[in-house]
Amino acid sequence: MFMRTTVTLEPEAASLVSIAMSTRQASFKEVVNQAIVQALSPQVSRPFHTVTARVGVHLPGDKALALVAALEDAEIVAKLERHK
Repeated sequence: MFMRTTVTLEPEAASLVSIAMSTRQASFKEVVNQAIVQALSPQVSRPFHTVTARVGVHLPGDKALALVAALEDAEIVAKLERHK
């Protein structure tokens, strides 16, 4: 099914279409059709995956926070002692 219509583009949209026409060496019709299809097509989301790696030390979450706090405390004490 083809639809013939008149569309009034805002200046920003017209500028983007013009740039796309020049960049892609495509017609107004092609650029506008591609933009509409891309914008209105249902987006297929893929599950997010991340790669993990072992760093040699396994600490439960609460132990890790306590270790970080202790290391920060030791660093602060060392800085204070250097500035005496």
